[in-house]
Amino acid sequence: MKIVYMGTPDFSVGALEALIKAGHTIVKVVTQPDKPKGRGKDIQVSPVKACALEHGLEVYQPLKIRDPEAVNYMKSLDADIYVVAAFGQILPQEVLDIPKFGCVNIHASLLPKYRGAAPIQQAIIDGEKYTGVTIMQMNAGMDTGDILLQKKIEISEEETGGSLFDKLSILGAELIVEALPLIEAGTLIPVKQDEELSTKCGKITKEMGHINWNMAALDISNLVRGLNPWPSSFSRIEGKTLKIWKAWATESTKTGTPGIISHVDKDYFEVNTGRGKLVVTEVQLEGKKRMPVKDFLLGYKLEEGSKLE
Repeated sequence: MKIVYMGTPDFSVGALEALIKAGHTIVKVVTQPDKPKGRGKDIQVSPVKACALEHGLEVYQPLKIRDPEAVNYMKSLDADIYVVAAFGQILPQEVLDIPKFGCVNIHASLLPKYRGAAPIQQAIIDGEKYTGVTIMQMNAGMDTGDILLQKKIEISEEETGGSLFDKLSILGAELIVEALPLIEAGTLIPVKQDEELSTKCGKITKEMGHINWNMAALDISNLVRGLNPWPSSFSRIEGKTLKIWKAWATESTKTGTPGIISHVDKDYFEVNTGRGKLVVTEVQLEGKKRMPVKDFLLGYKLEEGSKLE
């Protein structure tokens, strides 16, 4: 098929690579405009643009896809279908109606659950046991289109936002390659989403990582995993930020004031929470490298009774 591919972050790269490998013709790659980054304001291209250029593909970077100039440009492209994966802009109906087979989206959740910007992290934060990828026929709503194909995977107890991101990127690439010939043949039956089962998730912010020690230990553990590697979970001790990279929850009924360090061992320390205790095994103190608690304790005197805030 002749495809216009629309995507921006790392998540979208695998599917583009898979479509190229499968022999589809990529008419154009559409991605977000280049942006300045860092103190030097060096221009940074999106991961999808970098991939496209490596393969010698033409790239289009509209500031706003709904602008009349952008819409007219999209109409000029000879494509059978648009494949969208975390493009970063909402497509207007005028664009959705352009290609013969419409626009399909690779969404990293089992729709109708987790519509929105951060379904991967949110599934872990919420303690879900399963997630997956949905190939969806796009409409003008936010992830509200008909389901064309869906595949489920299990979320392991040690899954992080980063590891799940990688798994779902691979799964999305496999699923879109499977879906396209079925779409072309007309053998996929669209299934409407059940609105009563729908949930939404917003963007992840740095402040979401600030741990509330009144929460249950299990919920804090899920937060730590979900926000690893970005933006990470953190607390403060003696005025310094302490990132918590790895931790697990106990169901201990013996607890005390939330946030108080109740026990310090050579390889870990325990923190009281609203329910149970959080066992912390990997941290990063402000200005220092990420390290196991065993190494952290060699250079920092952490005492029982200290408070994390």
